[in-house]
Amino acid sequence: MNTMLRKSILGIAGLTVAGGLAAGPLNHQVTTPTPRESAVAVQTKLDTAALIPHGVQGAQSRIDLDDEQTANVKAIIAATKKAGMDERAAVVSIATALQESKLENLGHLGDRNDHDSQGLFQQRPSSGWGTVEQITDPEYATLAFLKGLKQVDGWQDMPLTRAAQTVQVSAYPDHYAQWEQQAADLVAEHWNS
Repeated sequence: MNTMLRKSILGIAGLTVAGGLAAGPLNHQVTTPTPRESAVAVQTKLDTAALIPHGVQGAQSRIDLDDEQTANVKAIIAATKKAGMDERAAVVSIATALQESKLENLGHLGDRNDHDSQGLFQQRPSSGWGTVEQITDPEYATLAFLKGLKQVDGWQDMPLTRAAQTVQVSAYPDHYAQWEQQAADLVAEHWNS
């Protein structure tokens, strides 16, 4: 009886292997991932819950980025790493820069300028953020923003808009929230690149 059971199991296993071999190669296709698929693969390596721990608040905005804006995203991420901060800090920084400048390193805008605000984060020399040359340098501006963020007790546990507002002191404190999803997507795409 034991021998008969053993032969039955081996026979079934043999059919399964043979069937798998026959079906496998016939249906198997080798594909090379596209750049977009590769970016998605990198995204899955990041903990998306850590990027948006409170979920997004309100309607989300999104803009297409040009090469300069993408370079500024990468500069913000590099500065965040240099500051020894995590991906969530990069999300807060990028969302803030999206709101303040649409990730454009703005100089003085003449009559359209808000006081003496300039750069990615619209920081003001007269408020102690640094010189014009400093605040229009993406690395310096990001490090200055992150220095302010580090001084906010419990920023990691705050909704993005509250953390950003505590550093920026904007007249429109709730506007940062609309950029959280795009900021998280950008961090997921570029953090490991």
